[in-house]
Amino acid sequence: MNNSLSIRSYTKQTKTHRHTYHQLVLPIQGSISIEIPTYAGSVSVGECVVIRSGEQHCFKADEAARFVVADMTTLPSNINECSEAVFATNAPLQSYLLFVDLQLTYQVNAAVEQSLFHLFEQLLTQQSLNTHIDPRIRRVQSYIFEHLDAPLTISNLAEKAHLSPTQFKKLFKEQTHKSPLDFVMIQRMEKAKALLTHSDSPIGLVAEQVGYTDCSAFSRRFRQYVGLSPREFTTHR
Repeated sequence: MNNSLSIRSYTKQTKTHRHTYHQLVLPIQGSISIEIPTYAGSVSVGECVVIRSGEQHCFKADEAARFVVADMTTLPSNINECSEAVFATNAPLQSYLLFVDLQLTYQVNAAVEQSLFHLFEQLLTQQSLNTHIDPRIRRVQSYIFEHLDAPLTISNLAEKAHLSPTQFKKLFKEQTHKSPLDFVMIQRMEKAKALLTHSDSPIGLVAEQVGYTDCSAFSRRFRQYVGLSPREFTTHR
């Protein structure tokens, strides 16, 4: 068996099998209901389920759901050593899965497929392997990732989770070990670092792309987070 990535869809009829290699299933549309020895439940967009070699698993999904499936002879050490079967994926990996979907949908090229797998494997090593996150918080995290350029407040995020602001702040902190606004700030600063590193966008435009209408406020926050001003950061990249 060669290491590979593929795009799969399943049916509502429950199937059961096992295989002699590890398999990671990452939803890119919809969710999958799955049962393995260490987990039984749903896995949705923004999550990954790890099916280890030899594990019997039962699964079903709506026919409209789509998944990136990785067949692997060995697992990266961070995943191999994790006792949790389901973990939340970070924004770079989620974005990469959509790119993989496009590449595998429109062409068959062994060299490209091998390169896609190698980068996927590298991104796996960067996963923090949070345990299975409450779907309401996962929904809010996905919203944050997609709307970093928009105003993000406790009230509108709590509304996305269908919780009161107080309940939302408590649950978010329990699930992520960060306050909602700290989480938003970190995602904005990490995106700003990426934009300043990999694009020629002026600092004012980068500020807008991460939700700041005041460039001075953005520069102050960036310096607090990185230790350098945005301009200094671009000269040191």
